[in-house]
Amino acid sequence: MKQGIHPDYHPVVFRDISANMTFLTRSTATSSKEIEWEDGNTYPLIDVDITSVSHPFYTGKAKIVDTAGRVERFNRRYGRK
Repeated sequence: MKQGIHPDYHPVVFRDISANMTFLTRSTATSSKEIEWEDGNTYPLIDVDITSVSHPFYTGKAKIVDTAGRVERFNRRYGRK
């Protein structure tokens, strides 16, 4: 690898504010907020709105959209006459 061109890759704690879930991972993201983790070390804290813990697709709480009604409405408006 070429030296000096890559961003700093370090441990970061992400907190899902909608599910109140935190996890430690590595990232190039930085933050001025910090949090003390379970291992006693302090890491940068990044708040996010949604993760796999709270996303409707992964939780199984996704809404089913009525696509049949939309298609029929489109065909009535713009379909063949």
